[in-house]
Amino acid sequence: MKALTFKRYGKSPDIGFSDVARPSLKPDEMLVQVHAAGVNPIDYVAPTGMFKPVLHFDLPGTLGSDLAGVVVEVGSRVTRFKPGDEVFASIFDLGKGSLAEFAAVPESAAALKPKNLDFVQAASIPMVGLTSWQALKERAGLRRGQKVFIPAGSGGIGTFAIQLAHHFGAKVGTTVSTGNIELVRKLGADEVVDYKKQEFDKVLRGYDAVLGTVRGDAIAKSVDILNPGARIVSLIGPLDAAFARAKGLNVILRFVFGLMSYKIKRLARKRDVSYSFLFVRPDGRQLEEIGELLESERIRPVIDKVFPFAQAKEALDYLAQGHAKGKVVVRIK
Repeated sequence: MKALTFKRYGKSPDIGFSDVARPSLKPDEMLVQVHAAGVNPIDYVAPTGMFKPVLHFDLPGTLGSDLAGVVVEVGSRVTRFKPGDEVFASIFDLGKGSLAEFAAVPESAAALKPKNLDFVQAASIPMVGLTSWQALKERAGLRRGQKVFIPAGSGGIGTFAIQLAHHFGAKVGTTVSTGNIELVRKLGADEVVDYKKQEFDKVLRGYDAVLGTVRGDAIAKSVDILNPGARIVSLIGPLDAAFARAKGLNVILRFVFGLMSYKIKRLARKRDVSYSFLFVRPDGRQLEEIGELLESERIRPVIDKVFPFAQAKEALDYLAQGHAKGKVVVRIK
């Protein structure tokens, strides 16, 4: 089968199409014919080797985590799905890839595709949906009436996280360029800062949580807008020792990650604020709950551009430019 792969880590990963074997199934897995695959920043970051100590691929590695498609075969222990079912899933951090004609998907990672979404729309959801859910609900414990800062509100994560936070009853602050102000307001943002005209840390105050999505000094600056007891959940680093322990990494990596996060944790403690790094995990049950929100149209997909499978590499290049409004999706079948 055809898959988009990378052959090595580094500045020249040799990303391109390869003919690879159709996945063999474990008893708890199912073979899914992929109709569409959403792309995410990790798909162009992983080949650089930045997350090599914690994100493992057998080279050549198939890229992609999000998918929507049709089950064509199930393992002997699969009970929730059958051939012909339309599903969506994230297979992030499982050593598998979704930018391929077929993918092996653990039963525990999948959910039935929302009936009101087509495959492209469904494929745009898993990574951003699960990340937002795990960051805002599980890690930050976001409650009605609290305030959460979600920078880069017009991006893939931002457009979903704003809607989810709004659904939870929270007040949402975000940053966008001038042309995207109307978009994020329609999604549920309450305070919108035009980052080309103002610094968010000079404008916003009284927040209870921050979703770290922007590299640079944005996370450090966000400490100034937070209430005592607030939580920073970062998706872009620095990695911390708690993450290393959760991943079962060795003592040396725990120490290294502890050093990497020492500065931001010290800064956070001065304001009685907590910091943690989040690596999203596949979770089919959570996807079911997210699917219910999608079917009831309390949350809607926001898609910037759809690429044909033959242009999957171009889809990654486009996403890497950082200007997408919502998600970028590859249509495979």
